[in-house]
Amino acid sequence: MKASWSPGGSTLTYTSDQVRSLTPVRRAVEVRARQEPELRDVFLCHAWDDRRGTATELCDLLEARGVSVWFSEKDILLGQPFLREIDRGLAQSGTGLALVTPAFLKRVNNQGVSDRELSALLARDLLFPVVHGVTYDELRGVSPLLGSRHGLDTGEDSMEIVAAKIAELVAVDDEAPAS
Repeated sequence: MKASWSPGGSTLTYTSDQVRSLTPVRRAVEVRARQEPELRDVFLCHAWDDRRGTATELCDLLEARGVSVWFSEKDILLGQPFLREIDRGLAQSGTGLALVTPAFLKRVNNQGVSDRELSALLARDLLFPVVHGVTYDELRGVSPLLGSRHGLDTGEDSMEIVAAKIAELVAVDDEAPAS
């Protein structure tokens, strides 16, 4: 099915679960874009172990589609206080995506930095998961709250299609009325 936020010429299709779970995120994106237009589109929450692989790949694909991404690998300079910069990144982003991989599940289970990022984003209802190499059942076993939100799955769509869907989700035309 086509999502209400998809532009007229889009060929992307979404499952009904994706539309149902991403619609509140889209509404939040629209509100935040009107209130704070200088925000980055997406905060990329990921496991440290994924920073040079899967997380970088997704970040690059999003940026190639015009999405402004807050990504620790690019936005935290050597010597800067890590947790403070994460906090700033969260405050400066319109929405967040959690790249859920096997390494991410381990980090959340051990209450690492990803756990803090998740708490902040979940509290504001601005987070959606992108599962990669894991299932939603595995996610629910570690984080029932995050696992209760259906997002996108690289087992269903390629990473390129996932990036295209995220780009559509966060693109807000300043001239278009909010849906």
